[in-house]
Amino acid sequence: MFDFEKLLVYQKAKLFQQGIKPLVEQVMPKDRILANQLRRAALSIPLNIAESTGRFTKPDKRNFFIIARGSVVECAAIFDIMHDENTLDDKTFQHLMGSAAELSKMLYGLIKSLS
Repeated sequence: MFDFEKLLVYQKAKLFQQGIKPLVEQVMPKDRILANQLRRAALSIPLNIAESTGRFTKPDKRNFFIIARGSVVECAAIFDIMHDENTLDDKTFQHLMGSAAELSKMLYGLIKSLS
């Protein structure tokens, strides 16, 4: 087992990414660019969390958590745009934004702990 697999934030990030797949498939026929950007941003979150555990110094680890958090914020912005375009209903939007906020807070805590 790798160290990243033990992290709750990694497990939640992986679930977040997996939960976005149906949304990406729904959006793909209408807006390939937006769907691809969402897919890449969501995938970036668990990948950067995992990569952080392979680093040896606190600043290196912290940098990958910062990148992961940036990808969470990117996903939130995409959700906001999709909601404005009526691609996301209110309930789905609120659920996704809540999940993104939870991940953001967890990553922020890790970033602060490595400062």
